[in-house]
Parts: sequence; C-alpha cells; structure tokens
Amino acid sequence: MSMRFDGRVAIVTGAGNGLGRCHALGLAERGAKVVVNDLGVATDGTGQSSEGAHSVVEEIKAMGGQAMAHGANVTDAEQVQDMVDKAIADWGQVDILVNNAGILRDRSFAKMTLDDFRVVLDVHLMGSVVTTKALWDHFRERQYGRIVFTTSASGMYGNFGQSNYGAAKSAMLGLMNVLSMEGQKYNIKANILAPTAATRMTEDLLPDELLELIKPDTITPGLLALVAEDAPTKMMLGAGGGSFAEIKVYETPGITLVGEDLSADNVAAQMAAIRNPEGQKEMPGAFAQTHKYIENAARKLGIELPKT
Repeated sequence: MSMRFDGRVAIVTGAGNGLGRCHALGLAERGAKVVVNDLGVATDGTGQSSEGAHSVVEEIKAMGGQAMAHGANVTDAEQVQDMVDKAIADWGQVDILVNNAGILRDRSFAKMTLDDFRVVLDVHLMGSVVTTKALWDHFRERQYGRIVFTTSASGMYGNFGQSNYGAAKSAMLGLMNVLSMEGQKYNIKANILAPTAATRMTEDLLPDELLELIKPDTITPGLLALVAEDAPTKMMLGAGGGSFAEIKVYETPGITLVGEDLSADNVAAQMAAIRNPEGQKEMPGAFAQTHKYIENAARKLGIELPKT
C-alpha cells in the first residue's frame, strides 16, 4: 500500500452502509482516522438509527484503526458543526471530506410532489454545501483540504423517474467547479465521484448477478485516489465494477450569426452544424466561453480586439 493516509483525518457522510462504509473502511485501512457520519435513515430519508455508524466504527477499531461515529443530519448546520468540532477536538484537524450521504424518492415528474423534490435536493445538494462550508475555513487556514462530491449517472445523463435526484446530482458539477477554483491557492482540491454500485439504492433495479459485478468495494479505489495528497482537482471520475473513466463537459465550435443572419430561423436551420462535435473543446471556466463568443463575433464583423 504505497498510498497512505497516516496522520490524516477524514469525515465520510452516509458511511453506515454501502459506498460510504466502503470509503470509511478504505481510508482507515490506509491509516486515516475516520468520522463515520450516518443519520441511519431508510433510502427515502425516513426513520433514524445509529446502529450502522457504530457498526462501521467497530469494524475500523477491530482492524486497529481509529474512528468515531456521529449522527449529524447533513442538512443541519449546527449538527454538522458539532461533528466537525468534535473531530478537531479529538484529533486536532480534518483533512478530507467525502460527501456521500443521500436519499431517493423516485417518481415520474408528473406524480412527484414538490416536497419530495425539495427534500432530495436538500439532502444531496445542501447537505454537501453545509458539510463543506463547515470545513472550508479550517481547510484554508491549514492550507490543505481534499473534498469529494458524489454525483450519479442520473445527474450526468438522466434516468426516468429521478428528476429530483438527477437535478441534485448534476448540481454537484457546478459546486465542484467553483470550489476547485476558489480552493486552488489554499491547496484545497475538489473532485466528483460518479459511482455505479450495488447499494440499497440500486438493489431493486438490477438482477443479483449483475449487482455482484458492481459491489461498492470496486468504487472505493477511485475515491481514495481523489482524496490522496497528490490527487487531481476539478475532475469527475466515473467508477463501477473496476472501471474508471473521466467525465468531461465539452462545447462544440458551433456557428456565429451576425446582422441579418442572426435569426431564430437560421439557428434552427443550422442545428446540425451547431451540434457537430468535430473540434469540440473543454471550457476551463465560465469566461472561456465568454471570450470564445466575443472573439467569434468580432472575427465575423471584422473587429480587431485589444490584446490582453
């Protein structure tokens, strides 16, 4: 095990079972002290139990590691702050945050209530925001932080009946992109994990023989690489069954219309050219797109832009 986390402290949310449990065990196996956070709810967010978190803590202690359980609701800022404060009081610091907690309330959009939409957004999106915010100043002061947000193929590509979950998970992209930029000078690295795993959330969606191929422990090696000292930043890592791939957002070269050509009819007529992927590029930031469009329009109009 050349990758070690000795001296590091990690908080893993939703770590009482499934992916979170595997992440917590993987970090502990390589030397990290781990806060095992879990509210102990069912997959739809109902109920509450500390049994799962304490069980994982006992597993870590049995292997000779150090861990503590905490049942903070990730949407409750006071409870999350208490978790962070206790970790720092006992172990002096926190270095790694794995935002893994989540729930499902699947229904077609026509049948979904606004309450079911809001609660899923609250747990996945605001839960990730609340936990990250509680540690952000600590990471900046220590000039070190590793953050992973958990997305899903539902957020990246869509999945019927998961408009609430897909919206929440796609929001991880915008959050991670900005925090990776704002954290750069403080040695804070932010990444996204997009797992496909056999968990409570997927056990009713696939047959057992296929679930066997995508056990949670096939995902955790990717998670560990995203929170290592030499981890990348601003990366979306797809993972499942031992497969790992980078997910990127690209923009096609597109077209530029000016003057009388700038009309809805022309946009519709040239949709094939707009969608042509040849020459597509990744945009490193929002203003890269702005500059691209300004340069295209200036070139079309014969305007010379000032050199920057």
